[in-house]
Amino acid sequence: MVQRTARAAVYDAPNTPFAIRHYPLRDVHADEVLVRVVMSTICRSDIHSYHGHRPNPCPGILGHEIIGVIDQLGADIKRDMRGDPLAVGDRITWTEYFHHGESYYRDVHDMPQKSQGVRKYGHDLVEEDPHFLGGFAEYCYVVPGTGILKLPEELSNEEATPINCGVATMVCVTEATQIQMGDVVAIQGLGLLGLYGCAMAKTRGARLVIGLDAVADRLKVAKKFGADLTIDISGREEDDIVAQVRELAPPDGVDAVIEVCGVPAAVPAGMKMLRIGGRYTLAGLVNPDAKVTVDANLFVKKWITLRGIHNYHPRHLIQALDFVVANRGRFPFREIVDSKFKLDDLAEAFKRASERSVLRAAIVP
Repeated sequence: MVQRTARAAVYDAPNTPFAIRHYPLRDVHADEVLVRVVMSTICRSDIHSYHGHRPNPCPGILGHEIIGVIDQLGADIKRDMRGDPLAVGDRITWTEYFHHGESYYRDVHDMPQKSQGVRKYGHDLVEEDPHFLGGFAEYCYVVPGTGILKLPEELSNEEATPINCGVATMVCVTEATQIQMGDVVAIQGLGLLGLYGCAMAKTRGARLVIGLDAVADRLKVAKKFGADLTIDISGREEDDIVAQVRELAPPDGVDAVIEVCGVPAAVPAGMKMLRIGGRYTLAGLVNPDAKVTVDANLFVKKWITLRGIHNYHPRHLIQALDFVVANRGRFPFREIVDSKFKLDDLAEAFKRASERSVLRAAIVP
């Protein structure tokens, strides 16, 4: 019998060219699923990993925002997280991370995403079995410890692909921010995370959502996703930006700030925008050594609550899917994935995504 193989785009070290290589496809184990990748989008963290700004095993296959069609279904896999039956040919999404075995953080603190030894798709060595654990390839294995969700037919690939990373993360972020009816919310960064943050803040009852970014196209697009006002911060002093935001939220500043820009220097400004008792959630500073100097006295005198969010609970993936399905008529989620590339053109897709000339680049193997 001839061994099946499939292609993957591999990088051997940061900033080295992608190489298309073939690896064997074995039959699934009883607790695995083999998926034919339909679409995978380039997340900002993929770019950070590729440029060596965050540690990532090499050689590897990047890509964790993935959807695909079930090619093989292990004998022990019967249903998804919701209890819906799974079958070969179903289109699915799944949690961006996996962990199998005992977990103190999962069992005691209900934080499975922070389990010791947790692994992430797009962050694994390609040379080890089962080889295909990243999105920039023709196939991907869904392994034990992964939450799986069947996708409804009415959802387009463009709407569905970001759900298991950006959308689910922002469900977790907006929940942690405790956005309430009538709040004024400022969002630092209007990439994919920020756009979904604007939409979720509005659906959670925020009366005013203020989006901040330095990219003109993002400022325009944000108004389609719930931003009531946008502020161009390019070339401006911190005090001027803070003053403008505070003027929009009398008498004492905004109720909540969400950071998804990945810029450490944004943190002091975000703190100053808050009213007494305000909430600040950081989610974009995912690179090591993101050092920042703040006046810690502000935390005390202003009763500021600071939260950091990294990854998400599996239930947030369910909520993310429901959010997109329920609001796809209100917000143009399909427009966020604004360019498509073949697997062979991954280098060009990364270049375009890195220079922010596209909002979300998709790889269609």
